[in-house]
Amino acid sequence: MTNTTHETNTISVEHVTIRSENSFDIVKAKLENSVPRIDDGIFTLLRYGESVRALKELEALPPLSIFGFRDHGAALTVAGLKRRAIQYDIGNPLTATKMTRHQLSAALYAPIRVLLREDVNGEVGFEFDRPVSTFGQFGNSQVDNIARQLDKDLQAALDAAAL
Repeated sequence: MTNTTHETNTISVEHVTIRSENSFDIVKAKLENSVPRIDDGIFTLLRYGESVRALKELEALPPLSIFGFRDHGAALTVAGLKRRAIQYDIGNPLTATKMTRHQLSAALYAPIRVLLREDVNGEVGFEFDRPVSTFGQFGNSQVDNIARQLDKDLQAALDAAAL
């Protein structure tokens, strides 16, 4: 029998909602046009040990990229509901490594999950947990400094898409 230990910590997280007067389709298009999809070729380079070449590629990336997305609205059709909701994974691999080199557990929150949703009243908005609050649980000043910049970059990108 293996001995295991469990540790539980309670953290405070700041949840942000950015509302838009634009339609879901307009906000989605603005986000996807301003925050590009990440080129998965970077991860292929890393898998094959091409870290110097991958670093050059990572340094050329914009501050934020979309790693992936899930259509939660489509999933709700199994419950007989018709909703529009897309969960995006948004971040920057180089930014993530700048944090995880100081606190590996920061990888739990990188990339950041962002929800674009249209509520039952037709109101469109983004929702996310502020990076500075999620990463702040580690009490690491290097991670906190990077998370503050990530906060600014994410807020600016989502505000621009919501306008």
